[in-house]
Amino acid sequence: MEKQMQILVDELKKLLNGGGAHVGFKDAVEAIPFDALGEKPHGLPYSIWQLVSHIKIAQWDMLEFSKDGSHQSPKWPDSYWPKETAPSNEQEWEDTLKATDEDLQSFIALLDSADIYAAIPHGDGQSVLREALQIADHNAYHIAEIVVIRRLQGIWKS
Repeated sequence: MEKQMQILVDELKKLLNGGGAHVGFKDAVEAIPFDALGEKPHGLPYSIWQLVSHIKIAQWDMLEFSKDGSHQSPKWPDSYWPKETAPSNEQEWEDTLKATDEDLQSFIALLDSADIYAAIPHGDGQSVLREALQIADHNAYHIAEIVVIRRLQGIWKS
C-alpha cells in the first residue's frame, strides 16, 4: 500500500507542477514583456496580471486552509481578483511570481507529510488530496487563459 501511496503523491506533484498534459505555471509566465501584463486583448475580461494574481490568491488560500485551522479565507469573489489590470512595477510582478511558486512548493511539501485522505479537521469534508486536485484544476484552467492571451498578443513561444 505504501508504494501505491507514493505513486499517487508523485503523480500529484507532477500534476501540480504542470508539464504533463498542460503547460506549467513557470513556462506560461516566462519572459512576458512588462508592458504586456495589463493588456486585455479582444475584449477578454482579464489581463495576465489579473490571472496570475488570482492564481496566487486562490492557491495561497487553499494552502493555508489545508494547514491552519484559524485561517480565514478572503471574501469571495472580490478579494480573489485584483482591481488593477497591471502590476504597479516590475518588483511587484517578480514578488508575485516568487510567492506563487513558494506557495506551490509549500503545498507540494505538505503532500509528503500529510495523510492526504484524512478529512481536514476544520473543514467540511475536504482533504489534502481534494485540495491538491482543486489547486491543479484551478491553476490549469487559468494557466490556459494566460497562454491564450499570450497567443493573442503574439508573445507565446510556438
